[in-house]
Amino acid sequence: MHQPQEIAIYIHWPFCKSKCPYCDFYKKIDCNINQDIIITEYIDALRRYRQILPERIVKSVFFGGGTPSLIKPNNIAIVIDEIVRLWPITENIEISLEANPNTHYQTMFQDLKNAGINRLSLGVQALNEADLHFLGRTHSLATARLCLREITSVFDNHSADLIYARPHQITADWKNELEEICTYGLKHISLYQLTIEENTVFARKGVKSLDEEAAVQMYEMTRDFLAANGYYLYEVSNFAQKGYESKHNLTYWQGGDYIGIGPSAHGRICLNGAHYATEYPFIHTQLSPQERAEELLIMGLRLTNGINKADFKKICGLDMHDFVNEQKLNFLKESGLLAETPTHLFATRSGFLLLNQLVLELCS
Repeated sequence: MHQPQEIAIYIHWPFCKSKCPYCDFYKKIDCNINQDIIITEYIDALRRYRQILPERIVKSVFFGGGTPSLIKPNNIAIVIDEIVRLWPITENIEISLEANPNTHYQTMFQDLKNAGINRLSLGVQALNEADLHFLGRTHSLATARLCLREITSVFDNHSADLIYARPHQITADWKNELEEICTYGLKHISLYQLTIEENTVFARKGVKSLDEEAAVQMYEMTRDFLAANGYYLYEVSNFAQKGYESKHNLTYWQGGDYIGIGPSAHGRICLNGAHYATEYPFIHTQLSPQERAEELLIMGLRLTNGINKADFKKICGLDMHDFVNEQKLNFLKESGLLAETPTHLFATRSGFLLLNQLVLELCS
């Protein structure tokens, strides 16, 4: 069984100033919490993982949330310094943090860079005041624009998140936002279709998603527009300039090992030939080769490059063609939804719009 050397680390900070009405993630409202106690717990968890994974090399660290830009920069530095003390790191390690414009202060981005962050992801979500208000964002458009200018001046690697397919949104208005986001010189853009999840404020209020056909047209326009502006689609929701793909998220999509630290954080590790799903603080559940194979299929087809068949077998121990429903695979290829080369299986442009259905068919 393949034993990976490199590993990624996800640091989950669940606290926010407020909760957005579309959000169904595990979050807590920041009410004067004691950060030092929580950071000490995170350090203890990292040290326990070091005991069972002593030979790994850390390739990326990602501070996600919640709103990790609420963490005091000195506490961020403490976590990064401890990781570097516990494990060797790759020469070009990526250390990312998700920032919310509503936490902005004059020196915030420089403070984050000084703490060790080298990639900044900004949660903008909309570039007009009306939709910022609709989405429950507590920052203004002016603050979002200020933060976009600052992150591109302070950091060499940067990304921004936007949400599209908002109710009643039209393609022309969305294109205006895309035109603006392209003016900032970002290296990476993440674009997420608004979905109304159960147990969210939107669901309780009866907010409806944009018509599916309109959302598809918006997605197709987005893909073409960003390609014409130097951003290529490498994952269903992520666009990057060449060489600026998210190393950390690629670990998830390509089936690499990662540790999850923090409330609701999870991980995947291979240890002594067995695969484990982990939950914070230190809960491990063994996965069968078939369970791991299904995860590799779900995640890998999200990439435009698709699934590397040799890596698939190396990771889970199963030949991809022995795992998938071969009859359904052939039908999906004949239908123009999947394509295959000697080395890869991937969704076509049409198939990219039906990923969930493709996975269900292949695993049936």
